[in-house]
Amino acid sequence: MTKVLVATVKPFAPAAVECIKEVFEKAGYELELFEKYADQSDFVEAVKDADAMIIRSDKATKEVLDAAKNLKIIVRAGAGYDNIDLEAASKNGIVAMNTPGQNSNAVAELVLGMMVYHARNQYNGKAGTELKGKKLGIHAYGNVGKYVADIAKGFGMEIYAYDPFIPKENIEKDNVTAVDSVEELYSKCQYISLHIPANEKTKKSINLDLLSKMPKNATLINTARKEVICEEDLLKVFAERDDFNYISDIAPDCKAEIEEKFVGRYFFTPKKMGAQTAEANINAGIAASNQIINFIEKGDTTFKVN
Repeated sequence: MTKVLVATVKPFAPAAVECIKEVFEKAGYELELFEKYADQSDFVEAVKDADAMIIRSDKATKEVLDAAKNLKIIVRAGAGYDNIDLEAASKNGIVAMNTPGQNSNAVAELVLGMMVYHARNQYNGKAGTELKGKKLGIHAYGNVGKYVADIAKGFGMEIYAYDPFIPKENIEKDNVTAVDSVEELYSKCQYISLHIPANEKTKKSINLDLLSKMPKNATLINTARKEVICEEDLLKVFAERDDFNYISDIAPDCKAEIEEKFVGRYFFTPKKMGAQTAEANINAGIAASNQIINFIEKGDTTFKVN
C-alpha cells in the first residue's frame, strides 16, 4: 500500500485534513499525519518509509530527502517551493511539485486588506487616504498578481504590471497596463505589490535603486518572501524618505530597528498569513493529494518544479 506522509509543523485546518483523508481513503492509500513536530530530526525520522509526502512551510532539506529512501514525490501545498532542496530531490529521483493557484485569492485579498488597513492609519482614529485613483504596480503577473489586479479594479485603482515572462498583450487583455521594465513600474506607482519568487536572481533584488524611484507617499507590499528585499537598502530608504512605507505578511530580519525608528510607517502580520484561510487550506490540500495520486497512478508530472 502506498504510504503518504503529511508533514506539517504548521498543520492544515481540521476541515482540510478531513478532505485530504477522504481523497486518500478513496484511492486506497495509507495516510500518516505528522504535525507540530518539535525538531527537524523528528522530520528526518518520519520520512524513512514514506512513498509520497505533502508539506507546507516545512524544510525538505538534503538530510530529509536523503533519508527518504522510498520517496517518489513531494508536493508543497502552496505556490512557493524554496523550502524544498530541488537538487537533492532530483539526485534522489524524487519528483517535486507545488500547487500553483490554490492560495492565490487568499493572498490577493490579504494584499488589499493590508493596503486599506495601512492607508487608513491602521484605524487609529486619524484621517487616512483612499486607494481610489492611486497607481498600483504588480511586480510579477502570475496567479496572485491577476487576482490582486481584479480586486484593485473594484477600488478604482490604476493597475500596472511588469513580468518579463508574460507577453504584454496577455497582461493588457485584462485591462492592466504592461510596462517595459521593472524600473518603469517602480517609477510610476505609489503602491507596489511583490509576487516574485525567491531564487538566486531575485534575492535582495528589491534594492535602493528601485525603492528610491517610487513616487511620494510610496508603499511597498510584500506577500512573497522576505529574502527578495535587500534589508540594508530598505533601512536606508526608510531613513532617507519619511514618506516611505512597508507592509508585509512576513517580518524582515530588521523588524526591531524598523519598529524603533519608523513608527506608523510599517505593518507586519504576526506570521506569514497569505494562505491562512479555510478555503486556501482545503484547496491546496486537495490539490496536493490529487497530484500525488495522478503521479503515482498515471505518471502525471504537470506541476513538477525540478
